[in-house]
Amino acid sequence: MTSTFAIVDDDAVSRQMLQHIIEDSLLGDVVGAAAGGREGVRTILNRIPDIVLIDLLMPDQDGIETVAQLKENGFRGKFIMISQVENKEMVGQAYQTGIEFFIHKPINRVEVVSVLAKVNEQRRYERHLYEIKRALSAFGDAEQTPLPKARTVRDTVSPILMDLGILGENGSKEIVAIIEYLALRMEERTSDFPPLKELYEAAARKYKQSRGDIEKESKAIEQRIRRTVMAALTNLASIGLTDYSNPKFEHYAPLYFDFQDVRMKMRAMDEEPHPDKGKVNIKKFVQVLFLETLEKMRT
Repeated sequence: MTSTFAIVDDDAVSRQMLQHIIEDSLLGDVVGAAAGGREGVRTILNRIPDIVLIDLLMPDQDGIETVAQLKENGFRGKFIMISQVENKEMVGQAYQTGIEFFIHKPINRVEVVSVLAKVNEQRRYERHLYEIKRALSAFGDAEQTPLPKARTVRDTVSPILMDLGILGENGSKEIVAIIEYLALRMEERTSDFPPLKELYEAAARKYKQSRGDIEKESKAIEQRIRRTVMAALTNLASIGLTDYSNPKFEHYAPLYFDFQDVRMKMRAMDEEPHPDKGKVNIKKFVQVLFLETLEKMRT
């Protein structure tokens, strides 16, 4: 899958260097370039590239403001920030705005190729998941192929949880129960993805009978699952700090988590011995785990 790029940087030499690296490395095509934030907004909304490389500091408006404007105008591409700034507050603000990666100045060819290859791979996984979701959304109008009986949901989910380092966590059995519940709903031709509250209560029904007990247990399950998913994020961030090219990190980090959350966690771990703060998107984690489970069960 070939990506299209736009470059927004007030330094003409940087724009040329980045374009040459992208095209010489066969990473994609540069479809637009701009020397400032305001021009960049117009160019990007006109060309709609897949990936935007944008300088953090520019004379007319900075990269963070430009990214925010593009998002407000409905642009859904990926952003890579280019900067020599080491200010932690600005870097954190950039990630909160939606930056996927940073490329540091002075520009290094090896770093650029490595970062852009990872973003291309992330796009490929997201596209793959989109195709799976689209196929699932249509199964109500078509004949559904039953899931193979020889391999259970538990058999399929467990190795994934093991890769994430959370198979032994307290919330892992509830995560398995939720994926089993989702698979059952699919067999019953219920295609919409339920709210998390329904999933927690479905897991609670495995252990409790009365309504009051189920409600109480579902709240406890929510907390256990949140801690378990946070443990997965911590494990992946730890792998990324040690070896950014580790296959587990490259596969699971951009697939199961918002990558800015991974990067923020990595920065926190790098600065503090035992950071316990962080943010995770539980719904995304469960959705991706369910879709990957279905894919593995059909292969």
